[in-house]
Amino acid sequence: MHSIELFLSPETAASEALIYQAAANSLRISVENISAIRYKKRSIDARRAPVKIRLVLEVYTDTLPDEEIKTPYEQVNKAQKKAIIIGCGPAGMFAALRLIEAGVQPILLERGKAVRERRRDLAAINKERIVDEDSNYCFGEGGAGTYSDGKLYTRSGKRGNIDRILKIFTEHGADEAIRYEAHPHIGTNKLPSIVSAMSDTIREKGGIIHFEERVTDFVMKDQKIEAVITQKGNEYRGDSVILATGHSARDIFELLERKGILIEAKPYALGVRIEHPQQLIDQIQYHCLDRGPYLPPSSYSLVEQVGGRGVFSFCMCPGGIIAPASTAPGEVVVNGWSPSKRNNPYANSGMVVALSDKDFLPYAKYGNLAGMMYQKDIEQKAFKLGGSDLHAPAQRVVDFLNKKTSGDIPQTSYIPGTASVAMDDVLPLEIAKALRGGLQAMGRKMKGYLSEEAVLVGVESRTSSPVRIPRDKETLQHPQITNLFPCGEGAGFAGGIVSAAIDGERCAVACL
Repeated sequence: MHSIELFLSPETAASEALIYQAAANSLRISVENISAIRYKKRSIDARRAPVKIRLVLEVYTDTLPDEEIKTPYEQVNKAQKKAIIIGCGPAGMFAALRLIEAGVQPILLERGKAVRERRRDLAAINKERIVDEDSNYCFGEGGAGTYSDGKLYTRSGKRGNIDRILKIFTEHGADEAIRYEAHPHIGTNKLPSIVSAMSDTIREKGGIIHFEERVTDFVMKDQKIEAVITQKGNEYRGDSVILATGHSARDIFELLERKGILIEAKPYALGVRIEHPQQLIDQIQYHCLDRGPYLPPSSYSLVEQVGGRGVFSFCMCPGGIIAPASTAPGEVVVNGWSPSKRNNPYANSGMVVALSDKDFLPYAKYGNLAGMMYQKDIEQKAFKLGGSDLHAPAQRVVDFLNKKTSGDIPQTSYIPGTASVAMDDVLPLEIAKALRGGLQAMGRKMKGYLSEEAVLVGVESRTSSPVRIPRDKETLQHPQITNLFPCGEGAGFAGGIVSAAIDGERCAVACL
């Protein structure tokens, strides 16, 4: 086996036959001598024109790659040991699969609905402006990730764990390319079937999933949770409880506070979505008028420091759509997603400002929930200023920079519609000031980024949890409740699908 690196034109990199020929040329052998090629990394080098595709390959000449063994799962329907998992997002689902591997029966409690039923509630948000507090873009089978793009890129250094997570996704229907793409992405159109396949594995091996079971109380005794109570009055018992509810389960944060279970206020980031024509971003990033048929829609990543605050792009969606991510009536929250082909005409990204504990001082009376109430107030203000019909406040970027209300708003991908509003009326003064400074600096780096066609749509406020649920670094147990394992984004220990999945597995191993 030979490890090689190639830099190819996009057209060459799109052809398997041409890749084999390029590999043979690199090794100075005949194509006929190559028995197999395994892709290890694929990325785009767009630092200068012409754009190149970088491939890292394992080339086999005398042997074939070893056949991979599928992840082994036990049959746990008669298991003595059981674990309650609250939340059926990536953290909860991967925790369940890991428990099944170890012979423990997981019992998942999900407040939302299964994927198929959940679709109808998403349609109601977009078309009828009706928000179901338990079934929306954030809650339901697969969690927020199911209908929020499926980006699998993470900065986590636990590479072995990342490979394992991506392998499990491919075993349930994801394209093998996610295992070697530099920025892997599944797509909102494909994720639901993959999530359903993972749920099928959990059930087939004896795990239990209860949908529409919102947790409302805990029965505690001797520093342990003895039972979990749901809104239907059902009671569930297990040896351990993995709390994986996601960053938007405000009622769970309130329950923990009410029960005297330690939580902590946590800074996060808040801002807007910025949307451009995808063609404009392609032209800036690829240094050409037309990217052609062999390059994917371009993305970007931007970060600046303004007045001691970080201003940065977040969850960038090439060829994407801005989605209404509210989890309760009377608030406007936006997020972004892309289909697998990323073939919509717009590019959108969160453009957010890092908050600090000082920002929450006016909400000090709410104690550990101060950041959550700060977030909630801004979302409710956005709803009122947008016209109280899920219309999102919007402003042309150039008008925001000039402190001028936009006379009109270009068409956007946000289906419920937009209302022309000054973002200075939506965002707190210091956040708007930092955002303005950050955008000006970014415009100097990306010529054309501050276009007349660029629009700000607000508010992007669910970048991460406003609360951290503490746990021991080694055992991952809550410091007060010995069988409680705070997990994933909602507990403040993850930031995306892959890192949440990794954390779910870690908590599963810890509770064994």
